[in-house]
Amino acid sequence: MSDSSSVKNRGIDINGLSPMETAGMAISKAADPFGVTSSLLNAQMAWMMHPQELLRAASALSGDLLALQTHVMRRALGMPSADVIVPNPDDVRFADPIWTDSATWDIIKEWYLAFTRRLEDMFFETPGLSDKERRRSAFWLRKWLNMVAPNNFFWLNPVAMERFVATSGASLATGFQNFLRDVKAKNIQMVEPDAFVVGKDLATTPGKVVFRNRLVELIHYAPTTEKVRATPIVIVTPWINKFYILDLNPKKSLVKYLTDQGFSVFITSWKNPDAEMSEVRFDDYLLEGVNEVVRVASQFCKVPQVHLVGYCIGGTLVSTYMAWANKRFGAEKVPVAHWSLFTTLTDFSHPGDIDVFIDEACIGALEESMAKRGYLDGSEMATSFRMLRSNSLIWHYWVSSYLLGESLPPFDVLFWNMDTTRMPHAMHSYYLREMYLHNNLIKRDHLTIAGEPIDLDHVVQPLYAVTAEDDHIAPWVQCYRIRKYINVTAPVRFVRSSSGHILGIVNPPVNPPRRSYWIGEPKRNDHWEHWLENAEHKTGTWWEDWTRWLGERCGEEVPAYPAASRSFPALADAPGTYVLEK
Repeated sequence: MSDSSSVKNRGIDINGLSPMETAGMAISKAADPFGVTSSLLNAQMAWMMHPQELLRAASALSGDLLALQTHVMRRALGMPSADVIVPNPDDVRFADPIWTDSATWDIIKEWYLAFTRRLEDMFFETPGLSDKERRRSAFWLRKWLNMVAPNNFFWLNPVAMERFVATSGASLATGFQNFLRDVKAKNIQMVEPDAFVVGKDLATTPGKVVFRNRLVELIHYAPTTEKVRATPIVIVTPWINKFYILDLNPKKSLVKYLTDQGFSVFITSWKNPDAEMSEVRFDDYLLEGVNEVVRVASQFCKVPQVHLVGYCIGGTLVSTYMAWANKRFGAEKVPVAHWSLFTTLTDFSHPGDIDVFIDEACIGALEESMAKRGYLDGSEMATSFRMLRSNSLIWHYWVSSYLLGESLPPFDVLFWNMDTTRMPHAMHSYYLREMYLHNNLIKRDHLTIAGEPIDLDHVVQPLYAVTAEDDHIAPWVQCYRIRKYINVTAPVRFVRSSSGHILGIVNPPVNPPRRSYWIGEPKRNDHWEHWLENAEHKTGTWWEDWTRWLGERCGEEVPAYPAASRSFPALADAPGTYVLEK
């Protein structure tokens, strides 16, 4: 970069800064790489520079305070009084009846909620800041407010104090042992690390590893029916997690459900990379990953095409592959007949709450960290995602483990969530910059991957896209935009499932049904509101609709393919070896 070029750090032009100012910014970057302090200070300064808006905000707060004073007086006199601020139904921090029945604790709860609501509203409405800066400052304020909630402190938590008395102090003693356990683990744990054994308790569907290279193992599952559909299903899982979220146990396993419905199923199990894989690129994941497993599955079943599935970031890779393959092979020779996406972003313009971590400064800090080790440690990414839902994924366990002295629950989804993987430096840096920061996947020919310019408009194969109503990682409205970018001739069946990023997908049939879904077939220019207004709302799971859709497209029934073959002998029993790497 030339001396005359504009050098910026967090939006500040640093050309011409004094050595002292430059040193100060370097210290700030080292101490606060994600700009937490600067975001909060920027918001405060913005309010100070807009006194009229500040006065209006203070007036709104004073209205709440007046209502609170009336509420306090009525509760103190033993008179009934409705809550001034009603907790969100999803907020379980104050679910215990004592927070309402006791006047003292009710007053503490109401004061906390009143100030929390007003401060969050103020930061979301901060004048003089960009929308992103407002969201960022409000996000970090909300994390701080969540941290100082009264229920997080023993002397301000009536439930914890009652438990202490009832157990003669044993709850707090156990809580201290739990605290020491987590200090040793360097993490607030959500589940015991030895609660499950992969291959014994989880990922138990029988199958064989039929292919392995430096990046991926491909598992082919043993058939459970005498005949299967001729076209196999190849599932590309996210490499930021282990694959067995789709094979937790027999009752929750999407893999087993598909085999029981008469489909031949292959799934990817990605290598857990170490420092030696630092230079592995996104291109490598496409060529040595998706392209290879599609080839192997096609040759294994001796068919020209497969059905390809991508989940989360695996879906982003699959979307890229579909554009690449249509360019490389031509639409008529793509080895994928049709495809499915689960909670997948292709347009990253509004990627949900994670947007607070997406800017030059944050990505630069991550790149520096990855450059030193050769990878991004999975625990760091897990911490970032837990931060997005800090009340339920951090402070809930702080209270239950330390203040109440409760044992960790043997929950399979939480165990999987804590079984983290690493990300190679080169690949993850490319992904963060090109997808999240610059949103280049939706821009025609802005990316060249594995020798081909990427244009999603080349994709003409039928698509079944599944999203989740409460997904904070891949918001369904943003996932819907895939309809806009693939070719206008491509048929699309779009689903919005109830629940979130995981349980919206891990959604087996149960009786009576616990969830529901919306389904419809949007045209290219249909707005999401128009689609939702016209979508059919059904009870139950979308799994049943998907398998019907697949059954219409995956060919005639043929004798079931064995788990392994002479051409592709078993290299290991499912779940393979890569999934066991720590």
